[in-house]
Amino acid sequence: MPLARSLSMTSLNGLPQWEDEDLPVEDLLLFEVSWEVTNKVGGIYTVIQTKAKITADEWGENYFLVGPYFEHNVKTQVEACEPPNPAVKKAMDTMKSQGCQVFFGRWLIEGSPYVLLFDIGSAAWNLDKWKGEFWDVSNIGIPFHDREANDAVIFGSLTAWFLKELSCQFDDKPNIVAHFHEWQAGVGLILSRSQKLPVATIFTTHATLLGRYLCAANIDFYNNLDQVHKTNVTVVVFFIMPAKTNNFNVETLKGQAVRKQLWDTAQSVKEKFGKKLYNALLKGEIPDLNKILDRDDITIMKRAIFSTQRHCLPPVTTHNMIDDGNDPILNTIRRIGLFNNRTDRVKVILHPEFLSSTSPLLPLDYEEFVRGCHLGVFPSYYEPWGYTPAECTVMGIPSVTTNLSGFGCFMQEHVADPAAYGIYIVDRRFRSPDESCNQLTQFLYGFCQQSRRQRIIQRNRTERLSDLLDWRYLGRYYMHARHLALSRTFPDKFEMEPSAPPKTEGFRYPRPSSVPPSPSVSQHSSPHQSEGEDEDEDERYDEDEEAERDRQNIKSPFSLGVLPQGKKKQHGEYRN
Repeated sequence: MPLARSLSMTSLNGLPQWEDEDLPVEDLLLFEVSWEVTNKVGGIYTVIQTKAKITADEWGENYFLVGPYFEHNVKTQVEACEPPNPAVKKAMDTMKSQGCQVFFGRWLIEGSPYVLLFDIGSAAWNLDKWKGEFWDVSNIGIPFHDREANDAVIFGSLTAWFLKELSCQFDDKPNIVAHFHEWQAGVGLILSRSQKLPVATIFTTHATLLGRYLCAANIDFYNNLDQVHKTNVTVVVFFIMPAKTNNFNVETLKGQAVRKQLWDTAQSVKEKFGKKLYNALLKGEIPDLNKILDRDDITIMKRAIFSTQRHCLPPVTTHNMIDDGNDPILNTIRRIGLFNNRTDRVKVILHPEFLSSTSPLLPLDYEEFVRGCHLGVFPSYYEPWGYTPAECTVMGIPSVTTNLSGFGCFMQEHVADPAAYGIYIVDRRFRSPDESCNQLTQFLYGFCQQSRRQRIIQRNRTERLSDLLDWRYLGRYYMHARHLALSRTFPDKFEMEPSAPPKTEGFRYPRPSSVPPSPSVSQHSSPHQSEGEDEDEDERYDEDEEAERDRQNIKSPFSLGVLPQGKKKQHGEYRN
């Protein structure tokens, strides 16, 4: 089957092109291995899912994703089919003949990539044997009671077994590239290398345990958010963070029923209003709006309003939490007294599960939820990249990040004034925790003081940054990694110059002309700015003019730290 070739950098509004030579993908097989293939656990799922289309476009029928089999995921996300590659099918059949369950199909996401899924439970009887083999090659012991580590050993052993069965069928080509994501897939990489399989390997770490331990250090973050100003703005804060629960909160279900009753009442009154309005217009009359709603309509609406009255405070969480006494978010809410009182200017809702359109409480997909928010807040102490603020940016939603996240550093390199484009970067590297908290407070307070017009302008600017985060642009680094792996594993077949892909720091979005030149006056110094300030900013702002200036700026980049002529950077000296 011919391979699709839709990858083009020229469609990205002038972003730099990568002139690297195409790989002969017709003679290659690419396998990406991850515990989160069809299995949403965290952000890696989103990375793989969104990157799948550009990789499938480049590799066509020679691209496969490898992950664990979970029946509830496969039923809703995977369409079963036969492997198109005879060698893949033979390797699967060999494993099945020895008692391992292996499933194959298409993942029903954009790009429809092939997926190869191993049933961990069907191979668990090999665990002790595989633990011993892993100890022999790595001297790494796995605790008996560690379910997560045990699953990683089984998954990795199955992956290495499959790659061995597959590679044994090829004398010369196709050559195999295996890309392992995160430590759960790392066992497969170690075993593949120890067995000296003819496979080019790549490893991507999306986070490290050291970073997570630093992040979990005892820094009293929320207790330092002093209330320094009074405001009439009400802020609703959603914490979307999976945790162990028993079931839905009864008060939350009651609130959902009341909301539905309000909606039904509004629809009923609207229907009656529409009929009366239509009949009046049919007669050529303008209806008397004072009479178009009768006494029964008013009574129904009043009863609906009265039904919303509570005899207790609205719950701060949508579910009954298991061991809620040790939940850090709930304990902080208790300590600072944010119980959703009528006088509280900040309302808190903890939703301890992933968002889904099938949820009876919040029937929204994550993308729909994000678009309904004004601001995303992700002040991570450790984040190798940080996909959540990037998702906000692509959807035109301003966000808070830090200079200890890859995303925050990336935006600092590319955007002259990130805050003007809706990217608020908290300094958690060079400031103390108290100073970082105060800076975050200033960001949040300043954002809440913006007028609706100012928020619209900022969202337009934020959305213009989406080209920087397009996989058609950032995907070059994965392409480069595959080139590099092949050239190192098969040096007699693949040659590669020892240079990295083009820098991403050769262009920067300028400070918008409508933003004051001094950062000190980019936010209002008082809670209630004058009307004249808003009018002046509206006069300065021109969306089309700013967008065109950004496009020209990218096409004609100014240099940042250009090397002297004749000197080239060696591989590893570039930063992405």
